Amino acid sequence: MQLPLQDKRYSRRQMLSWGMALGSPWSVVLAQEDPTFSTDVRVVNVLATVRDRQGRIIRDLAQADFSVAENGRPQAIRYFSRESDLPLTLGLMVDTSVSQQRVIDAERGASMRFVDQVLRENKDHVFLIQFDMTVRMRQELTSSHRKLEEILAFVDTPTRQELRNQYGGGTLLYDAVIEASKQVMKNQSGRKALIVLSDGVDTGSEATLTDAIEAALRTDTLIYSILFSDAGFYGGPLFGRMSGAGGRKALMGMSAESGGGFFEVSKKQTIDDVFTILEEELRSQYSLGYVSDVPLHIAEFRKIQLTVNQKGLTVQARDRYWTHH
Repeated sequence: MQLPLQDKRYSRRQMLSWGMALGSPWSVVLAQEDPTFSTDVRVVNVLATVRDRQGRIIRDLAQADFSVAENGRPQAIRYFSRESDLPLTLGLMVDTSVSQQRVIDAERGASMRFVDQVLRENKDHVFLIQFDMTVRMRQELTSSHRKLEEILAFVDTPTRQELRNQYGGGTLLYDAVIEASKQVMKNQSGRKALIVLSDGVDTGSEATLTDAIEAALRTDTLIYSILFSDAGFYGGPLFGRMSGAGGRKALMGMSAESGGGFFEVSKKQTIDDVFTILEEELRSQYSLGYVSDVPLHIAEFRKIQLTVNQKGLTVQARDRYWTHH
């Protein structure tokens, strides 16, 4: 994005419009004196969740408690805020492949309750994609509870007729993540996250797991994976190879590398329990911003190392960013 080159001060309205385009937390910047910027400036934003050894979320840290480095070089944190109020763009990604047939009702119900709890109308926006042997946008970005609940009622696994008519096959998890990142998240600013409900088994995507992770990273999108599987579906010898372990590893990888979180539904932790934890996490993030000390001349991934100075605390955040969108 090209900013004016003249050395002058700019209005708050201009600053806000540029900040939205750059995807940076200008609510913090605007509280300061009007700064000026050169043409190659890009604020690198990092959303982080901090936990103690017991897994409890820590909400009361200050800017001085954090340190950030890029490719090993310390960077000055310019912007900092504890985010519970920034607008949120969420992509709800529901695996509707045949392997999910016996858990789809629980997924659907919990998703409706989660949307009711999290979505602040006129502030947050949610879109809904279902994926099985195809990737389908079921609801484009909306802040309407009613629209989302109405469409969720129709999210289901393929009928026998659809299975008979299918060409190719498989579960297009990676393709779905890429489509959501490129078609929706690329055009959004602020906090962005995909919530993937799946057993993690991909058997048909053209893209790879790495492709999916990089698509999310290029659009500054966190991936929260919820492993919800039907333990009996992959029990036979035909599916032995593709079962649980591979799907779990894929979902954990997407979450860890993008800076999101991984959850697993079990007898001890229901899908509603998972969504409650996820809601708490989305409401308890820190937002940090810095401007790299190396000009952004080429498109590349750069490594981010975000640490907390207090012992016994762990930081959950993405570990790299893409220099150009």
